[in-house]
Amino acid sequence: MPALAQTVEQRIRARFDALTRSERQLASHITRHYPVSVLGSITALAREAEVSTPTVVRLVQKLGYKGYPDFQGDVRSEVEERLISPIAKHDRWAVGVPDTHILNRFADAVVGNLQATLGQIDHAEFDAIAALMADRDRKIFAMGGRITHAMADYFVTQMKVMRQDVTLLSEMSNAWPPALIDMAPGDVLLVFDIRRYENNVLTLVEMAADQGAEVVLITDQWVSPAADRARYRLSAHIEVPSAWDSTVAIQVLVETLMAAVQSLTWDETQARMKRLEDLYARARFFRRGK
Repeated sequence: MPALAQTVEQRIRARFDALTRSERQLASHITRHYPVSVLGSITALAREAEVSTPTVVRLVQKLGYKGYPDFQGDVRSEVEERLISPIAKHDRWAVGVPDTHILNRFADAVVGNLQATLGQIDHAEFDAIAALMADRDRKIFAMGGRITHAMADYFVTQMKVMRQDVTLLSEMSNAWPPALIDMAPGDVLLVFDIRRYENNVLTLVEMAADQGAEVVLITDQWVSPAADRARYRLSAHIEVPSAWDSTVAIQVLVETLMAAVQSLTWDETQARMKRLEDLYARARFFRRGK
């Protein structure tokens, strides 16, 4: 069987930004549970994705298909092609623990989130973000929401080792004006916003964009409203079998981004790290091993 010119997942990624919010919800559901999600009926897919059947029809047409049967035919062709090669054994995360145990269910969901997240990242866009962060002529600011502010704090703590002019913005809006005074056109604002999207995050993004800042948004698969004012966006999949969303995929994006910046600035970063270690040693900051 000849390989398909473009996979269904590739079609979805290429058209994701042009989709409506309900279509994005459907597309995210498809990619996260691909290919099982689209092997059933159109009504079953709509029900599982919590969208209407007309939304499914509109999405498959935007992907270039005449209708759902043609779309499903391509998916089945992909599945058949995959089954030609040997199927790898799925090793469980905890030996002797039932498949239904929370350890396995949660880990499987996290791995699925990582695969879906990394599968839809545009490498050129990611590299452009890293280049912005590595540019010493640009100051970097970061802020997150109620849950994701910890991600922003972690990012700033690590980035300060690599370069100067990295600032964590307070969640309190009364602290923004002094920070915005120092935000010049071309500076970078990294902001985190996942559901439920927060008004204060959107307000800050709008104010920073109006000042000419380059806004980089890390959001979820449904995409924060702040995306309208962001130059770059990275979307992470966050659903897990829990009352809370998972930030694991976001953490991977942050750490990979920092690794990319480190690679671009290694000579200066290495010199800063050596000076920092000397300061830690003088301050006797870390406990010495016996």
